[in-house]
Amino acid sequence: MRIDRVAENVYVFISDLYVQVVSTAILTAEGAVVVDALAFPSETREAIAFIERTYRPGAIRYLILTHHHADHTYGAYLFEGAEVLAQAGCREMLERVGPATLARAKRETPALAEVELRLPNMTFERELHLHLGDAHLQVFHTPGHTADGISVFYTEEKILITGDAMMPVPHIVHGDVQALKASLQKMLDLNPGFIIQGHGEVILRGEVEEAIQGSIAYLDTIVARVSEVIEKGAPPSTLREIDIESCGRSRIPLDGLVSRLHLDNLIALYKRMAPR
Repeated sequence: MRIDRVAENVYVFISDLYVQVVSTAILTAEGAVVVDALAFPSETREAIAFIERTYRPGAIRYLILTHHHADHTYGAYLFEGAEVLAQAGCREMLERVGPATLARAKRETPALAEVELRLPNMTFERELHLHLGDAHLQVFHTPGHTADGISVFYTEEKILITGDAMMPVPHIVHGDVQALKASLQKMLDLNPGFIIQGHGEVILRGEVEEAIQGSIAYLDTIVARVSEVIEKGAPPSTLREIDIESCGRSRIPLDGLVSRLHLDNLIALYKRMAPR
């Protein structure tokens, strides 16, 4: 696992085991806030140990889950003594599909055998402000990747932690294009200095506006390209000819997995937009 320091008191943990999924720790004068829990217990324990070694044992006061997907939530059970905060839909989804999803994951991945499903004990709908020590965190609903997605804005440092609402390529297979565009515009309006994405590299000062605008442009482009395929009456197999770079995104991030995510987006859009 890679550990990067984004600000004096902000650390980012980037997984080596699952698609460069990210967890973030904010260390305040009154304890730590962690955003997202990683998927594999070994990496979650490594992140917790680093926080306690850097700050103090038992320092983690809050764990914020940006959405219900397993790679962001499975490590939650290891945050003993911390309050777990999420959007209300995240708890609902974990209650409804979490047990069956986790049982299947344990059968397929032995490294997850010890994982226990932990539900958020604090939920909100649209927006919440968390004040801890000298930190003010604006936690707000940013649907689009999923309906329950949230982001966290560390106002003093102008650091925006987006979960999967920002990724090297937007991913809307389980979400909604228009909702995600609205969430991205909300992020743009905050004028953040840094963005910590749900997967992959931190977006640095000077690159933020271009990254957000690029994500919005990508979403507009794939909707237009899929519409063309449908209007021509072309078969779904034609979608494979629409490569990610022709839609304005690089094929390099996440060790090339972005091309697979891009194709998944096209297929999902085709299924939604094609006449029945």
